[in-house]
Amino acid sequence: MAEVSIYLDLLSQPSRSVYMFAKVTKIPVKYEMVQVFRGEHLTEEFGKINPFHKVPALKHEDFCLSESTAILLYLARNFNTPDHWYPSDLEKRARVDEYLAWQHTNTRLHAGKVFWAKGMAKAVYGEEICSEKLDPVLLQLNITLTNIEESFLQEKRFLVGDEISIADLMAIAELMQAVAGGLDLFKDRPKLAAWKQRVVAAVGEELFIEAHEKILTVLEKSCFKHNYIEGFKAKIAMAIK
Repeated sequence: MAEVSIYLDLLSQPSRSVYMFAKVTKIPVKYEMVQVFRGEHLTEEFGKINPFHKVPALKHEDFCLSESTAILLYLARNFNTPDHWYPSDLEKRARVDEYLAWQHTNTRLHAGKVFWAKGMAKAVYGEEICSEKLDPVLLQLNITLTNIEESFLQEKRFLVGDEISIADLMAIAELMQAVAGGLDLFKDRPKLAAWKQRVVAAVGEELFIEAHEKILTVLEKSCFKHNYIEGFKAKIAMAIK
């Protein structure tokens, strides 16, 4: 089978989930790093891989694919990965699908808003935005966390059962975005914290750190304070709208 190329930036939550999945399952992948802060995703050349100019993206011979969930499922189906990642049991598979559908307007949306409204706002403006604007953003994420615990995790070890699945990778990558923004969302949630540790153990601590090191240190760097400052301000405004 021809080698698969995956285009990604580990600052991107969905890129991290795809990266961890391909690495932990040992799928033969060529990783092409696309630096979003430098606008490399906006080039005409990258547009031939993904006309939406987003990461991650996949190229397998002449077949190109965008959208992280589609990429994850394509990899799982084409490379015969262990069954627990995307179970053959139809009910368990449906639960994975359920979370992947739900997370777009919940985990992804609200954890991402916290990253911009709390972390990036402070980095760009030198201080956190006022509580009047920040508190509603934090409240929405808190509701999402409760839903993850009560509706998905319940008393299980992972989101859909006793073994890790693609759903867990998508969830942890998104939640770590809020952590990178300065919110210790696991501190007062022991059930969620225990789940996180099980995910880290299943993936491997070294790989988990490798996947998240870039985003966890981004606010310490100055690379975002120059060419893209106006774009960042616009994203912050959208997060607190």
